[in-house]
Amino acid sequence: MKVSTITLGCKVNQYETQAMLNQLLQGGFSSCQADQSPDIILLNSCTVTSASDHKVRQTLRKSRRAHPHAVIVLTGCMPQAFPELARDLTDADIVLGNTNRSSLLPHILQYLSTRQRIIDIVPHDAKESFESMAVENFYERTRAFIKIQDGCNRFCSFCIIPYARGRVRSKPLEDITDEVTQLAQKGYREIVLTGINLSAYGQDTGLHLCDAVEAVCAVNGIERVRLGSLEPEQLSRDVIDRLAKQPKLCPQFHLSLQSGCDDTLKRMNRHYTTEEYRTIVQNLRAAFENAAITTDIMVGFPGETEEEFSQSLAFAEEIAFARVHVFAYSRRPGTKACDEPNQIPKKVKEARSKQMLRVTNETKQAFLKAQQGTVQAVLAEREIKPGIYEGYTANYTPVQFCCGQNPCGALVQVQITTAEEDHCCGEAVSIITPAKL
Repeated sequence: MKVSTITLGCKVNQYETQAMLNQLLQGGFSSCQADQSPDIILLNSCTVTSASDHKVRQTLRKSRRAHPHAVIVLTGCMPQAFPELARDLTDADIVLGNTNRSSLLPHILQYLSTRQRIIDIVPHDAKESFESMAVENFYERTRAFIKIQDGCNRFCSFCIIPYARGRVRSKPLEDITDEVTQLAQKGYREIVLTGINLSAYGQDTGLHLCDAVEAVCAVNGIERVRLGSLEPEQLSRDVIDRLAKQPKLCPQFHLSLQSGCDDTLKRMNRHYTTEEYRTIVQNLRAAFENAAITTDIMVGFPGETEEEFSQSLAFAEEIAFARVHVFAYSRRPGTKACDEPNQIPKKVKEARSKQMLRVTNETKQAFLKAQQGTVQAVLAEREIKPGIYEGYTANYTPVQFCCGQNPCGALVQVQITTAEEDHCCGEAVSIITPAKL
């Protein structure tokens, strides 16, 4: 029987989808695309905003219309956080949460035998351990995402994720090393470490994120190690100095900001000030040459005044981010902020989004232009047209370059010549390492 997958949400979800697919492949199923008449459709959901829930419902309806006889499995954050809402989504034949993915295969086999709807959502336990899972192949051919941490203890006032993901749990170091070693043997050159709150890795086991970085960097065959989104307050000077000793660690740091105004940050229940954030960025730039600092910025949080927004705008311009994900606050039932007074009108949020995008696009352009004239190692990923290839530098600058041979999967020295709106262009100077994939 054939299985197709749909992943909504973050890189952690993508990893988990791949792990669940591997479970089914080992159980005798085969993988297929959505347009190849799947017998099983696995939908791994996101619930970070109300819009995410709408997309889950929309995707379920679309999948059911397109494949009326397929077995549809709904899993992930949405049913875990809102089990009663998920129960009402009758287009799903099997509904699972985040805590019992190991039961996916037996539940599918049971449903195929009985054709009786299955709903199995197990609440998080404060003492639960990290869920054992591993991925030997990933959807990208040059980099692999590895989930090493789950859960969050922060309870930001706008976020439902602690309810969907439970408390902080960390993957054992030996399991990380084993998984990365297998990926290196299959030819993957770059590993991206991900988690729901990646900075919290090891809080439950007496370890630290630095321990995981060092373990992955030590694996032969891995040439780059990249970090997913980080909470900034964990990055003390000592931590940054320790990370900087790893030459394989990419100088790109996605530090979640959310707001550049201290009063707004307090209402968000974020655990840092703009001054602390500024110092962390300065320390990272001092420790890592040509570092890219990227972030998320929310506009229109409840109670955000024009003055608070102006402070956030000025801070974003000052930090000069390489890239920013700008988004307007969306009410998320079940969170403290949803019931706060002084909700910001939609038109105001839209206007503030445009202003923030304008400023952060300018800083992005400045960063791209700063790459001109440099020679960067680019991990080549794909051919976009004859003789023109695309890949990423260590600081995750997208580069399109010409090359006389197919370098996909190889590290290529590229002379950066120009900066476009969203990428840089250049010419291959030499191939550093041969393609493995």
